[in-house]
Amino acid sequence: MGTREALAKKIAWISVISNIILTLGKIIIGWYGNSDAVFADGIHSAADVFASVIVLLVIKIANKPADKEHPYGHGKAEVIVSGIVGILLFLVSLYVVYEGLIGFFQRPESPSILAMWVAIFSYAAKVFLYRSSLKVAQQNNSKAIEAIAFDHKADIAASIAAGIGVILSIIGRQLDIHILLYGDKAASIFVAYLIFKIAKEMLTEAFDILLERNINTETIQEYIAVISEFPEVRRIDRIRAREHGHYILVDLRIAIDHFKTIKQGHDLARTIKRKLMDQHDNIREVLIHLNPYFPEEK
Repeated sequence: MGTREALAKKIAWISVISNIILTLGKIIIGWYGNSDAVFADGIHSAADVFASVIVLLVIKIANKPADKEHPYGHGKAEVIVSGIVGILLFLVSLYVVYEGLIGFFQRPESPSILAMWVAIFSYAAKVFLYRSSLKVAQQNNSKAIEAIAFDHKADIAASIAAGIGVILSIIGRQLDIHILLYGDKAASIFVAYLIFKIAKEMLTEAFDILLERNINTETIQEYIAVISEFPEVRRIDRIRAREHGHYILVDLRIAIDHFKTIKQGHDLARTIKRKLMDQHDNIREVLIHLNPYFPEEK
């Protein structure tokens, strides 16, 4: 098993185990502790468990080499997973909003102190999991691990909101301030907004990659700078690059002197390809088309 795949599986398993523990704790304490915000946070953690399991199932596929049926590799499997997680989080946000709004039309009940401590513990755990997962995702350019990291990120803000909501409700009970008793309900709706925001980011990125949107201009300019170092390249007619999961595919059209031989053109293209891939280790393939260059007549 490759290092990248092994790391991805390790992160996914850690996420699964930690989220199962947090899910059970937040749902049980949220339910019996009368905290909609903590309970909603637990539902979100349950979605994280499902997302992590999906990632575990797809990591091996995404890291398979190119074959006859999939000549560009299987990297987009990770993107599909990221999109599925995004859709799942979107549905969760709708559910949480519904439950929160219903709570405003019911008699509020103050949550227990234990619910507050569960929210604080969840926050601390998620900060650690988010930072460690994101670091591994960036080091390995993995969309699947990045999806897990974003899930943890959503939980960080959600745990903060849940904790604040619980505290406000408890203060409202102690000081007999009726409006503060709805703090927990308001926090659950805010949690839903945070979940929706993360889902939107993940879905947008997934659709951009699946629709083969060109990569950012800054990176394209870096490629152009490398190609321009070759004096044999008279003109760059077109350059395109697209993400294919955790790697990038580059399409390039360049013009060279019309009298160059096929072998000279081939050798130049191979050298350019190697240099691009050496300086950008996330490039998997560079396809170069050669056009003839004719000097302008004087």
